[in-house]
Amino acid sequence: MAITRQVITSLMRDGTDMLGTKSLAVKIADESIVSGSLLTVESNHFCVLKSRGAVLNVYDTGQYALQTPDKPLIGSIAQGFFGGSSPWVFEVIYINRSKLLIRSKGVATSAEMAEMAYQVDYYIHVDTKEAALDLITHLPFNGSEINTDEIADYAGPAIEQAINQIVQVTKMEDINEHITEIRESVKGHLADFLRTFGIMLNDLKVLIMPKDERMRELISLQAMGLSPIEAVRYYLALRMAEKGLVSAPNAAVGLPYNIGGGTQGFYRIETEHTGAG
Repeated sequence: MAITRQVITSLMRDGTDMLGTKSLAVKIADESIVSGSLLTVESNHFCVLKSRGAVLNVYDTGQYALQTPDKPLIGSIAQGFFGGSSPWVFEVIYINRSKLLIRSKGVATSAEMAEMAYQVDYYIHVDTKEAALDLITHLPFNGSEINTDEIADYAGPAIEQAINQIVQVTKMEDINEHITEIRESVKGHLADFLRTFGIMLNDLKVLIMPKDERMRELISLQAMGLSPIEAVRYYLALRMAEKGLVSAPNAAVGLPYNIGGGTQGFYRIETEHTGAG
Protein backbone atom coordinates (compact mmCIF):
# COMPACT_ATOMS: atom_id res chain seq x y z
CA MET A 1 0.00 0.00 0.00
CA ALA A 2 1.16 3.52 -0.73
CA ILE A 3 0.52 6.29 1.81
CA THR A 4 1.70 9.59 0.39
CA ARG A 5 0.38 12.84 1.86
CA GLN A 6 -2.35 10.86 3.66
CA VAL A 7 -3.64 9.25 0.44
CA ILE A 8 -4.56 5.58 0.87
CA THR A 9 -4.66 3.51 -2.31
CA SER A 10 -4.49 -0.16 -3.32
CA LEU A 11 -1.93 0.63 -6.01
CA MET A 12 1.71 -0.04 -5.26
CA ARG A 13 4.47 2.45 -6.06
CA ASP A 14 5.15 0.66 -9.36
CA GLY A 15 1.49 0.94 -10.33
CA THR A 16 0.57 -2.71 -9.76
CA ASP A 17 -2.60 -3.68 -7.90
CA MET A 18 -1.90 -5.14 -4.45
CA LEU A 19 -4.88 -7.50 -4.76
CA GLY A 20 -3.91 -8.89 -8.15
CA THR A 21 -5.65 -12.06 -9.35
CA LYS A 22 -5.18 -14.17 -6.21
CA SER A 23 -6.41 -11.97 -3.34
CA LEU A 24 -10.09 -11.55 -2.60
CA ALA A 25 -9.52 -9.10 0.25
CA VAL A 26 -6.56 -7.27 1.78
CA LYS A 27 -6.58 -5.59 5.20
CA ILE A 28 -4.44 -2.52 5.94
CA ALA A 29 -3.98 -1.26 9.50
CA ASP A 30 -1.67 1.72 9.87
CA GLU A 31 -1.37 4.38 12.55
CA SER A 32 -0.80 7.03 9.89
CA ILE A 33 -4.35 6.49 8.56
CA VAL A 34 -6.28 9.14 10.45
CA SER A 35 -9.45 11.13 10.10
CA GLY A 36 -9.09 13.43 7.10
CA SER A 37 -6.95 11.04 5.07
CA LEU A 38 -7.99 10.55 1.45
CA LEU A 39 -9.17 7.05 0.58
CA THR A 40 -8.96 6.00 -3.08
CA VAL A 41 -11.08 3.07 -4.31
CA GLU A 42 -10.31 1.70 -7.78
CA SER A 43 -13.02 0.70 -10.27
CA ASN A 44 -12.50 -3.03 -9.60
CA HIS A 45 -12.61 -2.74 -5.81
CA PHE A 46 -14.89 -2.12 -2.87
CA CYS A 47 -13.50 -0.75 0.37
CA VAL A 48 -14.64 -1.36 3.95
CA LEU A 49 -13.56 1.04 6.67
CA LYS A 50 -13.33 -0.26 10.24
CA SER A 51 -12.23 1.21 13.53
CA ARG A 52 -11.77 -0.69 16.79
CA GLY A 53 -13.79 -3.65 15.53
CA ALA A 54 -16.71 -1.62 14.18
CA VAL A 55 -17.57 -1.17 10.50
CA LEU A 56 -17.83 2.54 9.77
CA ASN A 57 -18.61 2.55 6.05
CA VAL A 58 -18.47 0.62 2.77
CA TYR A 59 -17.21 2.56 -0.24
CA ASP A 60 -17.68 2.13 -3.98
CA THR A 61 -15.33 3.49 -6.67
CA GLY A 62 -14.07 7.02 -5.99
CA GLN A 63 -12.01 9.10 -3.57
CA TYR A 64 -13.24 9.92 -0.08
CA ALA A 65 -12.06 11.90 2.93
CA LEU A 66 -12.13 9.68 6.00
CA GLN A 67 -14.36 11.06 8.72
CA THR A 68 -15.40 9.65 12.05
CA PRO A 69 -19.17 9.06 11.93
CA ASP A 70 -21.42 9.40 14.93
CA LYS A 71 -22.64 5.82 14.59
CA PRO A 72 -20.91 2.80 13.03
CA LEU A 73 -22.69 0.38 10.69
CA ILE A 74 -21.84 -2.66 12.79
CA GLY A 75 -20.62 -2.83 16.39
CA SER A 76 -20.48 -0.22 19.12
CA ILE A 77 -17.79 2.34 19.89
CA ALA A 78 -17.35 4.23 23.16
CA GLN A 79 -16.33 7.81 22.46
CA GLY A 80 -14.77 10.21 24.94
CA PHE A 81 -13.08 13.57 25.09
CA PHE A 82 -9.50 13.61 23.87
CA GLY A 83 -8.69 17.31 23.86
CA GLY A 84 -9.56 17.74 20.17
CA SER A 85 -7.13 15.07 18.90
CA SER A 86 -8.48 11.99 17.12
CA PRO A 87 -8.02 8.70 19.02
CA TRP A 88 -9.13 6.62 16.03
CA VAL A 89 -7.13 3.83 14.52
CA PHE A 90 -8.55 2.89 11.14
CA GLU A 91 -8.53 -0.43 9.30
CA VAL A 92 -8.96 -0.24 5.53
CA ILE A 93 -10.09 -3.45 3.79
CA TYR A 94 -10.02 -3.58 0.01
CA ILE A 95 -12.36 -6.13 -1.61
CA ASN A 96 -11.62 -7.41 -5.10
CA ARG A 97 -14.75 -7.25 -7.25
CA SER A 98 -13.08 -8.76 -10.34
CA LYS A 99 -13.74 -12.36 -11.37
CA LEU A 100 -11.20 -14.66 -9.75
CA LEU A 101 -10.37 -18.22 -10.81
CA ILE A 102 -10.32 -20.94 -8.14
CA ARG A 103 -9.35 -24.60 -8.48
CA SER A 104 -10.37 -27.36 -6.08
CA LYS A 105 -9.05 -30.92 -6.23
CA GLY A 106 -10.00 -34.07 -4.38
CA VAL A 107 -10.76 -37.78 -4.51
CA ALA A 108 -14.14 -39.51 -4.67
CA THR A 109 -14.97 -43.24 -4.77
CA SER A 110 -17.11 -44.96 -7.40
CA ALA A 111 -19.70 -47.68 -6.82
CA GLU A 112 -16.86 -50.26 -7.04
CA MET A 113 -14.89 -48.25 -4.44
CA ALA A 114 -12.39 -47.21 -7.12
CA GLU A 115 -10.69 -43.89 -6.41
CA MET A 116 -11.65 -41.12 -8.82
CA ALA A 117 -9.69 -37.86 -8.89
CA TYR A 118 -11.72 -34.73 -9.59
CA GLN A 119 -10.84 -31.15 -10.46
CA VAL A 120 -13.31 -28.28 -10.25
CA ASP A 121 -12.44 -24.89 -11.81
CA TYR A 122 -14.79 -22.00 -11.12
CA TYR A 123 -14.95 -18.20 -11.16
CA ILE A 124 -16.22 -16.04 -8.29
CA HIS A 125 -16.76 -12.34 -7.68
CA VAL A 126 -18.20 -9.97 -5.08
CA ASP A 127 -21.04 -8.06 -6.71
CA THR A 128 -22.33 -5.41 -4.27
CA LYS A 129 -21.33 -3.36 -1.24
CA GLU A 130 -23.67 -5.49 0.87
CA ALA A 131 -21.88 -8.61 -0.36
CA ALA A 132 -18.51 -7.05 0.52
CA LEU A 133 -19.81 -6.48 4.04
CA ASP A 134 -20.97 -10.11 4.26
CA LEU A 135 -17.51 -11.25 3.17
CA ILE A 136 -15.56 -9.48 5.90
CA THR A 137 -18.25 -10.31 8.47
CA HIS A 138 -18.42 -14.09 7.90
CA LEU A 139 -15.00 -15.01 6.50
CA PRO A 140 -12.08 -14.58 8.92
CA PHE A 141 -8.71 -13.14 7.96
CA ASN A 142 -5.68 -15.38 8.36
CA GLY A 143 -3.20 -12.55 8.54
CA SER A 144 -3.71 -9.53 6.29
CA GLU A 145 -5.46 -11.14 3.30
CA ILE A 146 -8.05 -13.62 2.10
CA ASN A 147 -6.76 -15.36 -1.01
CA THR A 148 -8.21 -17.83 -3.49
CA ASP A 149 -6.46 -20.78 -1.81
CA GLU A 150 -8.38 -20.09 1.39
CA ILE A 151 -11.66 -19.92 -0.53
CA ALA A 152 -10.82 -23.28 -2.12
CA ASP A 153 -10.19 -24.76 1.34
CA TYR A 154 -13.51 -23.46 2.67
CA ALA A 155 -15.47 -24.63 -0.38
CA GLY A 156 -13.74 -28.02 -0.63
CA PRO A 157 -16.13 -30.00 1.63
CA ALA A 158 -19.21 -28.63 -0.18
CA ILE A 159 -17.76 -29.67 -3.54
CA GLU A 160 -16.73 -33.10 -2.26
CA GLN A 161 -20.19 -33.78 -0.85
CA ALA A 162 -21.93 -32.78 -4.09
CA ILE A 163 -19.65 -35.00 -6.20
CA ASN A 164 -19.81 -38.03 -3.91
CA GLN A 165 -23.60 -38.02 -3.84
CA ILE A 166 -23.57 -39.13 -7.48
CA VAL A 167 -20.16 -40.78 -7.97
CA GLN A 168 -20.55 -43.19 -5.04
CA VAL A 169 -23.63 -44.80 -6.64
CA THR A 170 -22.25 -44.81 -10.20
CA LYS A 171 -19.98 -47.37 -11.84
CA MET A 172 -16.61 -46.03 -12.82
CA GLU A 173 -17.13 -46.55 -16.54
CA ASP A 174 -20.48 -44.70 -16.42
CA ILE A 175 -19.35 -41.59 -14.53
CA ASN A 176 -18.71 -39.48 -17.62
CA GLU A 177 -22.29 -40.13 -18.76
CA HIS A 178 -23.43 -38.34 -15.58
CA ILE A 179 -20.98 -35.43 -15.81
CA THR A 180 -23.73 -32.89 -16.56
CA GLU A 181 -25.72 -34.07 -13.54
CA ILE A 182 -22.58 -33.88 -11.39
CA ARG A 183 -21.80 -30.38 -12.64
CA GLU A 184 -25.29 -29.11 -11.80
CA SER A 185 -25.11 -30.70 -8.34
CA VAL A 186 -21.75 -29.08 -7.61
CA LYS A 187 -22.95 -25.73 -8.96
CA GLY A 188 -26.04 -25.74 -6.73
CA HIS A 189 -24.21 -26.77 -3.55
CA LEU A 190 -21.30 -24.42 -4.15
CA ALA A 191 -23.45 -21.39 -5.02
CA ASP A 192 -25.50 -21.83 -1.82
CA PHE A 193 -22.35 -22.21 0.27
CA LEU A 194 -20.54 -19.17 -1.18
CA ARG A 195 -23.64 -16.96 -0.95
CA THR A 196 -23.27 -16.97 2.85
CA PHE A 197 -19.96 -15.12 2.42
CA GLY A 198 -21.33 -12.65 -0.12
CA ILE A 199 -19.54 -14.43 -2.97
CA MET A 200 -21.26 -15.01 -6.30
CA LEU A 201 -20.45 -18.14 -8.31
CA ASN A 202 -19.98 -17.76 -12.07
CA ASP A 203 -18.78 -20.34 -14.58
CA LEU A 204 -17.88 -23.83 -13.36
CA LYS A 205 -16.12 -26.83 -14.94
CA VAL A 206 -15.85 -30.36 -13.52
CA LEU A 207 -13.32 -32.99 -14.61
CA ILE A 208 -13.37 -36.53 -13.15
CA MET A 209 -10.96 -39.34 -14.01
CA PRO A 210 -9.55 -42.50 -12.38
CA LYS A 211 -6.85 -41.63 -9.88
CA ASP A 212 -4.71 -44.59 -10.97
CA GLU A 213 -2.83 -43.83 -14.19
CA ARG A 214 -2.95 -47.48 -15.29
CA MET A 215 -6.73 -47.53 -14.99
CA ARG A 216 -7.00 -44.30 -17.00
CA GLU A 217 -5.03 -45.86 -19.84
CA LEU A 218 -7.12 -49.02 -19.84
CA ILE A 219 -10.36 -47.03 -19.95
CA SER A 220 -8.96 -44.91 -22.80
CA LEU A 221 -8.20 -48.07 -24.77
CA GLN A 222 -11.74 -49.35 -24.19
CA ALA A 223 -13.08 -46.00 -25.36
CA MET A 224 -11.40 -46.70 -28.71
CA GLY A 225 -13.68 -49.72 -29.14
CA LEU A 226 -11.50 -52.46 -27.65
CA SER A 227 -12.97 -55.13 -25.40
CA PRO A 228 -11.67 -55.35 -21.80
CA ILE A 229 -9.40 -58.29 -22.74
CA GLU A 230 -8.10 -56.48 -25.84
CA ALA A 231 -7.48 -53.36 -23.78
CA VAL A 232 -5.33 -55.36 -21.35
CA ARG A 233 -3.40 -56.89 -24.26
CA TYR A 234 -2.70 -53.54 -25.86
CA TYR A 235 -1.74 -52.02 -22.52
CA LEU A 236 0.75 -54.85 -21.98
CA ALA A 237 2.08 -54.38 -25.52
CA LEU A 238 2.58 -50.65 -24.99
CA ARG A 239 4.53 -51.24 -21.79
CA MET A 240 6.67 -53.88 -23.53
CA ALA A 241 7.32 -51.55 -26.46
CA GLU A 242 8.54 -48.87 -24.04
CA LYS A 243 11.11 -51.42 -22.80
CA GLY A 244 12.20 -52.13 -26.36
CA LEU A 245 10.91 -55.71 -26.45
CA VAL A 246 10.39 -56.93 -30.02
CA SER A 247 7.65 -59.30 -28.89
CA ALA A 248 5.29 -56.40 -28.08
CA PRO A 249 3.15 -56.87 -31.26
CA ASN A 250 2.64 -60.53 -30.39
CA ALA A 251 1.39 -59.56 -26.94
CA ALA A 252 -1.09 -57.16 -28.56
CA VAL A 253 -2.70 -59.88 -30.68
CA GLY A 254 -2.22 -62.75 -28.21
CA LEU A 255 0.12 -64.84 -30.35
CA PRO A 256 3.37 -66.67 -29.41
CA TYR A 257 6.73 -65.22 -30.30
CA ASN A 258 9.05 -67.74 -32.07
CA ILE A 259 12.81 -67.68 -32.61
CA GLY A 260 14.42 -70.39 -34.77
CA GLY A 261 11.26 -72.49 -34.82
CA GLY A 262 10.93 -72.59 -31.03
CA THR A 263 8.27 -70.88 -28.98
CA GLN A 264 10.01 -68.29 -26.81
CA GLY A 265 7.04 -66.62 -25.33
CA PHE A 266 3.28 -66.88 -25.30
CA TYR A 267 1.38 -63.66 -24.68
CA ARG A 268 -2.21 -64.78 -25.03
CA ILE A 269 -4.56 -63.37 -22.40
CA GLU A 270 -7.86 -65.16 -22.41
CA THR A 271 -10.63 -66.09 -20.02
CA GLU A 272 -10.86 -69.54 -18.46
CA HIS A 273 -13.83 -70.36 -20.69
CA THR A 274 -11.83 -70.29 -23.98
CA GLY A 275 -9.98 -73.50 -23.24
CA ALA A 276 -6.87 -72.20 -25.05
CA GLY A 277 -3.49 -73.47 -23.98
